[in-house]
Amino acid sequence: MYEERASRLAGAVVWRITPDGAVAAPVLPDGCMDLLWSEGRLLVAGPDTRAHPPDGPARRWAGLRFRPGTAPAFFGVPAHELRDRRVELADLWPAARVRRLGARVDMAADPATALEEIALERSAGLPPPEPFLAPLVEALDAGRPVAATADELGLGARRLHRRSLAAFGYGPKTLARVLRLQRALGLARSGVPLAETAVRAGYADQPHLAREVRELAGMPLGRLLGGG
Repeated sequence: MYEERASRLAGAVVWRITPDGAVAAPVLPDGCMDLLWSEGRLLVAGPDTRAHPPDGPARRWAGLRFRPGTAPAFFGVPAHELRDRRVELADLWPAARVRRLGARVDMAADPATALEEIALERSAGLPPPEPFLAPLVEALDAGRPVAATADELGLGARRLHRRSLAAFGYGPKTLARVLRLQRALGLARSGVPLAETAVRAGYADQPHLAREVRELAGMPLGRLLGGG
């Protein structure tokens, strides 16, 4: 069973998974990075460009999902170095520190809340996110063209691409595709017909939506939506 709630850390989401016998769904690209805990391990989920299938037997998970662009400062690593990867937190931070944090989460009544508290403590000492990040994500999530958005932000195409790699793990065009996929899935899951979903999400037509879902999610749209 999957549960989530808004975090006290601005823009982040706290989530947990409890095994319930159901088939675990793949993790889809969403432009985010996560701090993870599972049965004594602290890990980092980098930004995905493709679906990440369930790994191993069902087990408890807790996580903190950072809003797009904000996790690299927290972890101290450019996002593109973690693209499509799951790594041990001890690969990024001193091992002794990670052991202390791991013990703290292990002993907590709610590991997800413990992760949130760790993130709040560390984030309090970090500089604020770069000012271009939030308006860039907002514009692309609204379907604005990348070139027009770059002009509005006063960033050239090459500079925007370079800074997007560090912040999101990929360039703004890939980020726009990922955000568009999430818009489409939100519409479709709310009951909007697929042809209308495609138009409202910014696709040329329904076949275009279907092709993008196959490429980014690794499965047909009907299966992704639970239709078998």
